[in-house]
Amino acid sequence: MATTAIAEKPRLSFWQIWNMSFGFLGIQFGFALQNGNASRILQKFGADVEHLSWFWLAAPITGMIVQPIIGHYSDRTWNRLGRRRPYFLTGAILSAIALFLMPNSAMIASFAPAILVGAGMLMIMDASFNVAMEPFRALVADNLPDSQRGTGFSVQTFLIGTGAVLGSLLPYIFTEVLHIASTAPKGQVEDNVKYSFYAGGTILLLSIIWTVIRTKEYSPQEYARFHPKGAEETGKPAGGLAEILKDLSRMPATMKQLGLVQFFSWFALFSMWVFTTPAIASHIYHVAPGDNASAQYGKAANWVGVLFGIYNGVSALYALVLPAIARATSRKKAHAFSLVMGGLGLMSVFLIKDPAWLVLSMVGIGLAWGSILAMPYAILAGSIPANKIGVYMGIFNFFITFPQIVNGIVGGPIVKYFYNGQAIYALVLAGIFMLCAAICVMFVDDNKSIRIAK
Repeated sequence: MATTAIAEKPRLSFWQIWNMSFGFLGIQFGFALQNGNASRILQKFGADVEHLSWFWLAAPITGMIVQPIIGHYSDRTWNRLGRRRPYFLTGAILSAIALFLMPNSAMIASFAPAILVGAGMLMIMDASFNVAMEPFRALVADNLPDSQRGTGFSVQTFLIGTGAVLGSLLPYIFTEVLHIASTAPKGQVEDNVKYSFYAGGTILLLSIIWTVIRTKEYSPQEYARFHPKGAEETGKPAGGLAEILKDLSRMPATMKQLGLVQFFSWFALFSMWVFTTPAIASHIYHVAPGDNASAQYGKAANWVGVLFGIYNGVSALYALVLPAIARATSRKKAHAFSLVMGGLGLMSVFLIKDPAWLVLSMVGIGLAWGSILAMPYAILAGSIPANKIGVYMGIFNFFITFPQIVNGIVGGPIVKYFYNGQAIYALVLAGIFMLCAAICVMFVDDNKSIRIAK
């Protein structure tokens, strides 16, 4: 029987890789606005600090549901736009609408309490982000040879960090440079936050349109040259939930091992996103519990936005050197080192009294964040079948969303009953969990040779 020769995927130029991932800049711009301001908005609408994690459950629950479905169907899609592009274009439109609506939840409070409308907008916004985001990971694996995948995910991380810096700093810039108000009466969202969300929605949509226009996907015929065994799956009717569950039961061993690393990492990140604003406001700015309308609280919240911008900026720069670190050591060692730095950064917040010194904490967190966004995917991509990249990238999201759901359920009560309402201790626990992730990654089976393009 004749054997079909398997062609090697052509290497892409830096700018082809850049354009392929450019939409991630806009997605992370939106994520940064959500991460830095959702707790602030929900508190404005009446949420207590111990209940914030419950509202944030909307994000991981929708991600757990949406990403495997989008991944599964994008594996089987082919139309005039391509295989992955139809999904992240649809997600971009929905995300932009959600970003425009969330800070205006109070305006439609006649239909339901503002806090419920805000939580609903958070869920819709995160679902839309996930529709847009999931295919980007698969697109890198689709288009790049294994020797360039590390670079591809690192470019994504750089763009993610850049978008997050801009998104995190925007409320601060609107206030300090354009003198737009950063305070508002109870029940209303500050103007600087509103305008930031409007800008974020616009940038997200435009950046993804750029990727749609400037990126080529392989046709089914071209794809068959590189993956003849899985080519018949493209365009084949999707098997739905039953097939997703079958793929879940057959996940590679490397993916299971990475799952434990992801659990500790994302439990820590969820704590940071939910509790950093109230923790810094009370522990460093000495804002009284429940006071979210004072100028001092606004100052603390704005500084948290700057700090989030700093750690994302560090992650963007770190992404440029991370492939070289992994090449010199190993992907596992590079990731473990980064996680240790993140753990120390989170725990150091407890020891700091001067807000300016929090910048050092953010450097450590930025190293961890940069690696979390790149190394697990680079390790994973070489261990999954080519015709299942979309669905397995989506299933891998379980290991991101599940720890956030667990934290969302127990995090608030722990802060209330064990920490006596002091959110700073949630950040200390997050640091400990990050160190646990660093230990676990050393036991991951990464047999794929590290052929990262120079």
